[in-house]
Amino acid sequence: MNNSRAPRFSAADVEVLKRETPFKGFFQVDRLTLRHRRYQGDWGPELTREVFLRQPAAAVLPYDPVRGEILLVEQFRVGALGWRDTPWCLEMIAGIADKEGEPVEQLVRREAMEEAGIELGEMRPVLSYMPSPGGTNERLHLFVARADLAGAGGVYGCAGEGEDILATTWAVAEIPALLESGRVDNAASLITLQWLLLHRAALDREWRG
Repeated sequence: MNNSRAPRFSAADVEVLKRETPFKGFFQVDRLTLRHRRYQGDWGPELTREVFLRQPAAAVLPYDPVRGEILLVEQFRVGALGWRDTPWCLEMIAGIADKEGEPVEQLVRREAMEEAGIELGEMRPVLSYMPSPGGTNERLHLFVARADLAGAGGVYGCAGEGEDILATTWAVAEIPALLESGRVDNAASLITLQWLLLHRAALDREWRG
């Protein structure tokens, strides 16, 4: 098939017949009965799909162009149990909007203080993407932010939420080895670290100039 001639669908090509909410806590799960138009042009059969709902999320990689350093955080992640030798994951500062409509730029600035005790300067959007559209509506917004990382690092987190977060600084020169090691194995961090390697020279000219 010539992909350039494939039909383009929209939300109008999906008919939601029923929506239920079997679970609603910190997160929400909806069960949808639906059908959608098929590539042949007709309507497909009724399908039942569960979707994990959450507010917009964002992650940021603090970068100090003067020191040539980045900051990452490490914390326990229940989803990593059984998948790797340790469920403590090395990743970017990240969070979920506390309320509907919270700007993602404001979200990551707040999380940077909570998870690493640092203030962020100018931020550069990397991209936004859907981590797993087959089962969740989550959209994750990624940023690189200018930061002064002199003296940065330590243990942070919101004690009332059971957070125990270790913030550490790394030389940009260490990024290729980190990527090769497999220690960083979440998509947001992999995407943003590689983005920084590709765009570092341009950022340095702007942020150091």
